[in-house]
Amino acid sequence: IFSRVIFGARVSLTVGFLAPVFGMIIGLALGMVAGYFRGIGESVVVALIDIILAFPNIVLAMVILFFAGADMINLIIVLTVTSIPANTRIARASTLSYTQREFVMAARAQGASDLRIIFHEILPNIILPQLTYILSFMSIIIMIEGSLSFLGVGIPPPIPTWGGMIAEGFDCFR
Repeated sequence: IFSRVIFGARVSLTVGFLAPVFGMIIGLALGMVAGYFRGIGESVVVALIDIILAFPNIVLAMVILFFAGADMINLIIVLTVTSIPANTRIARASTLSYTQREFVMAARAQGASDLRIIFHEILPNIILPQLTYILSFMSIIIMIEGSLSFLGVGIPPPIPTWGGMIAEGFDCFR
């Protein structure tokens, strides 16, 4: 049992690490574009994020995994999609606050391009709140992955996962 727990940690920790990191990368890009350029692009990004937030994470994951099939790639993709909205909102809010700061205005006055301002002035300042968020969100992703495996829509049973092992031993608790 202990070796299965250790081997099951591989799946849970891989999903728990990759999904928030991919969600942060996509969320950073969307949030910085929405916060820096504003206008119609911001409206589209905010509307897209609101659509994703309209569905509960675990229900959305269950439906997609039920129809798409439960393997590690699909699980990472689904949990990445569920982690994009919060990352986008954090990046957008941070970008909005930094675009009006003196060092960004000074870079603009020196003739820096928009891409240079985004990558050299804004990104280094907003990456720390993003990293802090994804470190705390990793535990939630691991819990969602375990819940999906416990409910039978996660990784199939021959591969041990923490939620699948709890589901197998659930009869002993009765």
